Amino acid sequence: MPSNRLTYRRRHSYNTKSNKVRIIKTPGGELRYLHIKKRGTAPKCGDCGEKLAGVPALRPHEYAQISRPKKTVQRAYGGSRCANCVKDRVVRAFLIEEQKIVKKVIKESQQGQKKR
Repeated sequence: MPSNRLTYRRRHSYNTKSNKVRIIKTPGGELRYLHIKKRGTAPKCGDCGEKLAGVPALRPHEYAQISRPKKTVQRAYGGSRCANCVKDRVVRAFLIEEQKIVKKVIKESQQGQKKR
């Protein structure tokens, strides 16, 4: 008859965050500890802090093992900024350029008036 006491299966013998376990029943009918891996956190947008859509939440070492297309999305600032922040950046850059053109036109018209 199996005892109710279970022992950790690895060298680490304390109930810490990195040593969490779950009780499972093996095909042989005995109870055993199954070590649980820590959950990964999803990458977040560098501007607004929102979770990035299309990029899985993994542990850092697991990112090294998956392919590049699974770590990014096909867009400017792909795996770094969310779609809304990229849209804001594009609009802001466009408006700044427009503002420069307007200033230039005003300056030229003022110079034209001074000559007259």
